[in-house]
Amino acid sequence: MQKTLNFFIVSTRTMKILLTVLIACVQVACSDKDDTIVAEETVGNTGAIAVYNHAYIENHTADQVGEIVLNAKEAYVLLDPYEDGVIESIPKIKANGNQLAAYISIGTGEDWRDDFDDLKPYLTTEQWNEWPGEYFVNNTTTGIVALMKSRIDQIADWGFDWVEFDNMDWALYEDAREAYGLEVTKEESIAYFQELCAYVHKKGMKCMAKNFVENAKNFDGVTYESYHDEKNWWETSGAQSFLEDEKLVIIVHYNESNCDQVYSDYTNLYNKDLAFICEDTRVKKYVHYNGQ
Repeated sequence: MQKTLNFFIVSTRTMKILLTVLIACVQVACSDKDDTIVAEETVGNTGAIAVYNHAYIENHTADQVGEIVLNAKEAYVLLDPYEDGVIESIPKIKANGNQLAAYISIGTGEDWRDDFDDLKPYLTTEQWNEWPGEYFVNNTTTGIVALMKSRIDQIADWGFDWVEFDNMDWALYEDAREAYGLEVTKEESIAYFQELCAYVHKKGMKCMAKNFVENAKNFDGVTYESYHDEKNWWETSGAQSFLEDEKLVIIVHYNESNCDQVYSDYTNLYNKDLAFICEDTRVKKYVHYNGQ
């Protein structure tokens, strides 16, 4: 009886050890899976270009530079050029035939940027309540144009192909104008982004508009931000006119559990030339469509 009891105790201890080792292996495997950059395939391969987005973070995470280097091929790749590790990765990303776009906000000043102190005299003193650390541009007829052109000069020197203009509609809406007491007129804001686009063209790059195309016919493409509960909120005819002119039209769709259905809805509304990227709530990252 004692031998049997001892055998049972030893077996139980052995089983506990084996179970502990097994759990540890599973934990390590899961951890490695989360941290390892893996190759992926784009969804819904068509004639449209794939899109990778390192700049926009809505609910989860943006595309990481390492993932872009591994996976992006002949795609439109939007980068925040002022983030760590981006500029050093440009040669590798371009080697795969990608078109590189640099993100800049032309309608706000961001207090984490190196040139924020230079921008401050041309900004509102009240912070944008939707995005902490950002302040609306309040004056476009003085030195801010030169500062933005200096950014564009640097972006050109780094080897980018596009400049994507975020917040270019900041002065067009009455509620924002009243809430922040904007001094810049609507007409001045339009002349401002048109002048900056003309300068981008002068530097040999293309301009990407953001969320609208009215008064932006000189732009080479447009990116629209779409939401689970607010799809196709923009003027459809504007997006369609860019597609008909063979300009790049991108939809970045956020917070979605059925990205395939949304992509199908949009391509049925427009056509297969539409470029699409979707923030998938199941995998908590972007899912990439189109491409090779």
